[in-house]
Amino acid sequence: MRNLIRVLIADDSAFMRRVISDLINSDPELQVIATARNGVEALELIKKLDPDVVTLDIEMPKLNGFETLKEIMRISPKPVVMISHLTQEGATTTLNCLEAGAMDFIPKPSGSISLDFAQVAKDLTEKIKMAYYNFKPAKVTLRSKSHRTIIPTSSFSGVRKDMVVAIGTSSGGPRALKEIIPLLPANFPAGIVIVQHMPPGFTRSLAERLNNESKIRVKEAEEGDRIEPGLALLAPGNYHLEIEAGGIVRLNQKPPLWGVRPCVDYMMETIAPLYGERVIGVILTGMGRDGANGMAAIKHYGGQTIAQDEETCLVYGMPRAVIERGLADYILPLHQIPHKIVQLLNQKR
Repeated sequence: MRNLIRVLIADDSAFMRRVISDLINSDPELQVIATARNGVEALELIKKLDPDVVTLDIEMPKLNGFETLKEIMRISPKPVVMISHLTQEGATTTLNCLEAGAMDFIPKPSGSISLDFAQVAKDLTEKIKMAYYNFKPAKVTLRSKSHRTIIPTSSFSGVRKDMVVAIGTSSGGPRALKEIIPLLPANFPAGIVIVQHMPPGFTRSLAERLNNESKIRVKEAEEGDRIEPGLALLAPGNYHLEIEAGGIVRLNQKPPLWGVRPCVDYMMETIAPLYGERVIGVILTGMGRDGANGMAAIKHYGGQTIAQDEETCLVYGMPRAVIERGLADYILPLHQIPHKIVQLLNQKR
């Protein structure tokens, strides 16, 4: 019999500690071994009990979630799932936590009844398991050491200006995107469309952060936006992003696919027939299989495909689904992907 995954919960609300505990304990593979009211208590319990996974509320007295996370990663690296508030400040802090070593996050329910939290119960338990089975302490230390190398300046002379790079990612995606988008040159000749599995609000914060760090423009996509060179459009949380003739963005709330909205497959499957060989598809770290069908469509219509390799993925699920189906033209470590994108574009004349 497999040992239970032992979980420590840190939250300043007694009600939320009870709700989260009940949800976690309802899964036969998980067990809550203790709860903490703040970050200071959490650190003491980690030393005493050595839990397998820790959930941290972002806002706590004495030591907040971000400060507690940094201390955990300093003294005893462990898989951590953040419980984030659906506010602009909560989204910004959550992105800081993901960069500091948190495996993933779930949004805190907005209501005061457990029914609201029941809607994210599946997400919570899946992400705890994902964190436990994919956590590698060595990768936490790598997060502070960028593998970035300067992409040689390219004139892109004669390169077609009607290309598009379609990127899909999930768990680990914000950090992975930070290792790609800011490296692209200001005269990048292709448009970029990105689907990152995230709730509403968080995608806007991510787009703003990437825009501030990049030479190209990055924005959360809006209805009617158009694909254009040097612009990266990020699908908004809770909306599928599809592309129609002319590179026009259409947003919708069709049912989730693979349990997610936005969905990578929806985006790629609409881009592929419109752009044909002018598409470069990229699948980065993430849980699940979303994106494999989209990459199949890109290859079917003559585009090229890149999958992140297992070693540099936080979670190898989405790239694995692509690679196992033989859909990846290139399987590359994260730091080589922006260089390969530029190289492939320079071949399109």
